[in-house]
Amino acid sequence: MLEKGMKAEMTKTVTDEDVRMFAKVSSDTNPVHLDEEYAKKSMFGRRIAHGMISAGYISAVLGNKLPGNGSIYLGQTLKFMKPVYLNDTITTVVEIIDVNEERHIYTLKTDCINQRGEVVTTGEAKIMKK
Repeated sequence: MLEKGMKAEMTKTVTDEDVRMFAKVSSDTNPVHLDEEYAKKSMFGRRIAHGMISAGYISAVLGNKLPGNGSIYLGQTLKFMKPVYLNDTITTVVEIIDVNEERHIYTLKTDCINQRGEVVTTGEAKIMKK
C-alpha cells in the first residue's frame, strides 16, 4: 500500500558517455553539452549535462522504485535550479506528498541533489498506479 511520506532514491554520476548518448537519442546537440572549448566561453565555464537528464533520473525512480512498476506518468513540473556538470553525482529523491486513493493518483515531490547538497532540479510528479 502506497502512503503519504513514503520515499525512494537513486544515485548516479553523470558521465561524458551519458551526455553524448542523451544528445544522440534526443538530437539536442547544443555545444554547451558537447564541446569543451565552446562551453569554456559560456556562463558555466565548462560543459553541463542536459537538464532533461536529471528529469530522466526522476522518471527512473518513479518507474522502478516508487510507486514502481506499472506506474503511469500523468505530469511533471520541473525547475532547473543549478547546472549539472559532468562527473557530478546526483541523488534523486521522490516522496509521496498526496494520495487520492479513489482515483489511484499520487503526487510526489521530486528533487535531484548534487554531491555538494545543492538541489539542481526540483518539481512535482503526478502518477497513476493501481
